[in-house]
Amino acid sequence: MHMLCKCGSTMGVKLRTVIYQNKVEIENVPVFTCEACNRSEVFAEIKPALIDVIKRFGNSPEKQLLQFNEFNEIAYLMLRATDKKFAAESVEKIVEERINELLDLLLLAQSLVDQPWTDDLRKRLEQISKHSLSVNDSP
Repeated sequence: MHMLCKCGSTMGVKLRTVIYQNKVEIENVPVFTCEACNRSEVFAEIKPALIDVIKRFGNSPEKQLLQFNEFNEIAYLMLRATDKKFAAESVEKIVEERINELLDLLLLAQSLVDQPWTDDLRKRLEQISKHSLSVNDSP
């Protein structure tokens, strides 16, 4: 994934650490970075999810370290796709396996009548489907 930087160079996406109020480190956040001018920009599709995570801390957060991929499926899939253990697998296969895993968990959550877990799993599946549609629908 790439986008054009304001300086005219191409920005590539990397998983980076975002620091909130010098206390909270949020690792594995997809960020576009320009090698030419060092400009960085959070991947637009995950900004709302990152804002939601940050809102949980309030104005005086305690020092902590979070993995964004535990809250966001796009970050999870990017991390998985760049993991050397999965280098032989296609991105499509990684996405398909994750969707199947989430669907299996959804069936379990529904059978246990665990509504918060069910809602979380549906939200995760929605994150994947929204991103897949936006990627596949672009000209």
